[in-house]
Amino acid sequence: MAGNRAVVYVGPGKVEVRDIDFPDLILRDGPGVNKLNVGRKCDHGVILKVVTTNICGSDQHMVRGRTTAPSGLVLGHEITGEVIEVGRDVEFIKKGDLVSVPFNIACGRCRSCKEQNTHICENVNPDRPGSAYGYVDMGGWVGGQSEYVMVPYADFQLLKFPDKDQAMEKIRDLTMLSDIFPTGYHGAVSAGVKTGSTVYVAGAGPVGLAAAHSAQLLGASVVIVGDLNEERLSQARSFGCETVNLSLHDNLGEQIEQILGVPEVDCAIDCVGFEAHGHGKNHGEAPATVLNSIMQVTRAGGQLGIPGLYVTGDPGAVDEDAKIGSLKIRIGLGWAKAHTFVTGQTPVMKYHRQLMSAILSGKAQIAKAVNATVISLDEAPRAYGDFDRGVARKFVIDPHGVLK
Repeated sequence: MAGNRAVVYVGPGKVEVRDIDFPDLILRDGPGVNKLNVGRKCDHGVILKVVTTNICGSDQHMVRGRTTAPSGLVLGHEITGEVIEVGRDVEFIKKGDLVSVPFNIACGRCRSCKEQNTHICENVNPDRPGSAYGYVDMGGWVGGQSEYVMVPYADFQLLKFPDKDQAMEKIRDLTMLSDIFPTGYHGAVSAGVKTGSTVYVAGAGPVGLAAAHSAQLLGASVVIVGDLNEERLSQARSFGCETVNLSLHDNLGEQIEQILGVPEVDCAIDCVGFEAHGHGKNHGEAPATVLNSIMQVTRAGGQLGIPGLYVTGDPGAVDEDAKIGSLKIRIGLGWAKAHTFVTGQTPVMKYHRQLMSAILSGKAQIAKAVNATVISLDEAPRAYGDFDRGVARKFVIDPHGVLK
């Protein structure tokens, strides 16, 4: 039996690469596994040899100690891999297939899945609808920042690449299909981006950059990205975005007016989430800032896409309300402007096939947009630290050294 190594959350600010059990087609007890999921048989699943697995900003929330994630949790929900074992109930996925794994786990059988709402599957997380690999309070499915991982409901979920050699040539782009490219695209679609739209994207991390590139693909005339980090803003400018450095300016509307001639946009996308900071030179954490600011700068009747993560439990929050996910949002402003809000996990399966086609045809250049940077599994702890310091990179872990 082969061994297995994985990136594990140890405690606030610390991750390690550790030996873990080789996966099999059953969900066993371990850190973060919901007791009602222990012993769950997955004959409908497969074992993957992980080809690429990415570090996500959502992982950083846990690593910073901003969730109730337990020590020992295996991280990683962005997974691309080669099938090396199939369960007896798997009919269409075969050994040797190279596949993308949606980060949200979905059974394909419940009402939500049948209505394409795979982000709120009702059968994979005993606590509430919705699940993901290697994430706190998501059922305890083992994460994929590892050499090998088990993926359930394979026939329903997995996106098979039609040509393995072609896929490996574009693997730095295709690895983004598990999460951030569909997430950014969902944010843009939810915001109503269409030909000629003016768009504001809050946050120039990888999801924000993916949302900006997605808005361009959808035909936006101008995409403006706002952030506190000049290095990340430079990355946004590298593929044609306008930018606003919010550490230097506290009036977002004025900055948008300098770009567009009016202080508002047609659409806005929140790619920051619950660790948002205020604007200006003396900014501090203010979790409702982004939501309130995008209401202010989005025209009446506009839409707000909110793929940024908001949680029901944040032990490191700035006040008692925020610790339970209660933020001081100006809902009256949103009501008065007749805004549409779309929140929640992204239903990856709604988008990943068409985005794969956009990548394979050369239309989408997502790896370039997010500055995909390949690292080894052993380099992951250092990459977590670099990412936390705000480097303008999307780290792609190559556990078996097949990319370099």
